[in-house]
Amino acid sequence: MTTAQREILRRGRRQVKDFNRRRLQALLEQFAPGFVGFSSTRHARITGRTALKKTFQHYLRQSPRVRYSIAQLRVQVFGRTAVASFYWTVALGRRKVRGRGTHVFVKKARRWQILHEHFSRAH
Repeated sequence: MTTAQREILRRGRRQVKDFNRRRLQALLEQFAPGFVGFSSTRHARITGRTALKKTFQHYLRQSPRVRYSIAQLRVQVFGRTAVASFYWTVALGRRKVRGRGTHVFVKKARRWQILHEHFSRAH
């Protein structure tokens, strides 16, 4: 495993911890300026960190016990770009929602940040 793959795997685990601990600012710092993404719960594109913050706040308001987890994280590195794909689960009390996710990372200076994400629910 390369250094870049290990770093992105570490960032994936940190993102889960930051979400579950409701550390919104730490979570947002993992996303690059100019971020764009798609949520599994709304059709409209999420553009920018401000819109992403509102999306995270919405999810965190859904339940005081909302828990996010990822599994089978796979990282592919292409120079200063990387793609991480994974399976995710969101637990809202006893209810669980599952899906797939992809993060596109870009390395700026010496730091990997998420430039794009795409989440979809499992069918």
